[in-house]
Amino acid sequence: MRPVSKSLQEYTRGVAGGLLFSLPLLYTMEVWWAGFVAHPWRLALYVAATFALLLGYNRFLGLRRDSCFPEVVIDSIEELGLGLLIATLVLWLLGRVTADMAATEVVGKVVVEAMTVAIGVSVGTAQLGGGEGGDGDKGEAGAGAGGFGSQVIISLCGAVLFAANVAPTEEITLIAFEISPWRLLGLAALSLTLGALILYYSEFTGAREAVRFDSHHDVLVGTVVTYTVALLASAAILAFFGRFDGQAFAMCVAQTVVLGVAATMGASAGRLLLQ
Repeated sequence: MRPVSKSLQEYTRGVAGGLLFSLPLLYTMEVWWAGFVAHPWRLALYVAATFALLLGYNRFLGLRRDSCFPEVVIDSIEELGLGLLIATLVLWLLGRVTADMAATEVVGKVVVEAMTVAIGVSVGTAQLGGGEGGDGDKGEAGAGAGGFGSQVIISLCGAVLFAANVAPTEEITLIAFEISPWRLLGLAALSLTLGALILYYSEFTGAREAVRFDSHHDVLVGTVVTYTVALLASAAILAFFGRFDGQAFAMCVAQTVVLGVAATMGASAGRLLLQ
């Protein structure tokens, strides 16, 4: 039986993988519309096809390839469930699903987005792990990492790589225009949480070599610095694409925070994967 700590690390990697591989789709208007107009039987078929794909991946390429078939089924159901939860949370924070929408619209949007997220969860859990090891190794984590400047540059590269895929789209402006202050704070909290989990708590690929984890102060400083880099990268990219032209300061801040979710994923994951 897996230790609880190991299971939590796997779930964290799964959440990170789900967002890494699907975040652009979560920001895409055409995908929202596809979920709105999709017929129920098409949605059911989409879920069945995704579940079959997860079964095949977990059986032959997943984290526990020697598992018996019932365990593979359980893993696949868990990944579908995580996909649905992640998609629901992100779409709600972005204001794409709300309590006053019809249930069919909410279900359609969530299902269409969640299936891609679920596949990302499966791949992330299996492929983004940094290897086995206990907590005793954490004191030496980051020993081979470069200095502060090099880590900032690598984080910036990852942030730009991810954010530049989304920044030119109209969806960022639309979401920022319609979003409430509380949802904006929720996106900021989500970004900080994802950054901390990826860098320090998920046993993500490269984490042992790239980040220092001697105390919780390291976690706080590293998370805040990573998020700051992500916000700066978001603001610079949005300004480059003319998204700040003629906009009020509050609108510029809202756009930066909305794009900051993608940039933070890139900054934190890129800091580990680009070295």
